[in-house]
Amino acid sequence: MGQTTFTTTLTLGELEASYSLYCKAMRILIREGKTIDKIKRSVCWHRLHVLHTSMPRQYKNPEHLYFLLKRDIER
Repeated sequence: MGQTTFTTTLTLGELEASYSLYCKAMRILIREGKTIDKIKRSVCWHRLHVLHTSMPRQYKNPEHLYFLLKRDIER
């Protein structure tokens, strides 16, 4: 089994299975003080965006998720 990279095309099932990891990665980036512009260039943002555009009822827009996580961290 090969290693998954940013350029690897993942199935929706694989993306869904890793959703919590992408959220955790975004939370870490926010805690590190990264700007939203830097986070928008991250792998986690890209994959969360793919999930949202594919299944918008199940997955929030990454920008909305960013603001929810940022608010939660700043409390």
